[in-house]
Amino acid sequence: MKHMLFMVCGFLFVALACKGQTLNESADFKDSENLIIQSTSVVHDTELQQLVFAITVKGLAGASVPKKVGQMDGAPVLGYVFPTNLSSTDVGFSQTDGIVALALTSHPDFDDTPLWDENTNTIYDDDGIVWHPHWVILNEDKRVNGGLSVKQFPKGDSKVKLPPTNPGMPMYMDSPGFPVITKGKTIKVVVPSYRMNHRKQFNFDAVTAYMQVNTSNTGAPLLGVYSVYSVASGDLSLPYTVSNN
Repeated sequence: MKHMLFMVCGFLFVALACKGQTLNESADFKDSENLIIQSTSVVHDTELQQLVFAITVKGLAGASVPKKVGQMDGAPVLGYVFPTNLSSTDVGFSQTDGIVALALTSHPDFDDTPLWDENTNTIYDDDGIVWHPHWVILNEDKRVNGGLSVKQFPKGDSKVKLPPTNPGMPMYMDSPGFPVITKGKTIKVVVPSYRMNHRKQFNFDAVTAYMQVNTSNTGAPLLGVYSVYSVASGDLSLPYTVSNN
């Protein structure tokens, strides 16, 4: 698994250097201080048994969001992402290879958290632009500029297990409903430890990235990574560990 991660990361930076910007990526994302990571942490609250994932940026965390394009195909997705060395089974998926990541995302064209009403207006399918979390499995994908995509599977595959909070897409994706807080330079998400198989020690990194939905091209993934703006470690080596308070 670790060897696979390094191969993926090596390709990711080569791909970014060789390929251009995708159609629906906002031009200001590339140089935005809102997406330049200064630090990251995961703190285990020993009293409340929760883990607080945090990314601090140079600008204002969460202030940049994608512009609506009016359809699912080509829909832009912006993310603050925590790649980890957790196992897929730690977060409710069946056993599968890939990088387990906690992604905090904003996407105005669709809502993939049908159980949660993030903007508290009693409508459950209109708040995709509000920052919200997903557990995803990432795998190497040379078809996209960023070299990674959310791992897919054939519809109806009985061998695949997803958490009951999944949004119903043929991908290793969950919509767990954890609270996301943006304040000043920092974006945080709070995860109860029991929702992570009580894993309180693991390695992680932090990334800001642009993703895009594809529903028309069978030669591209359903949700691929097209640009990476900042990496906390500089090389996606997952050097960070959980601290306790």
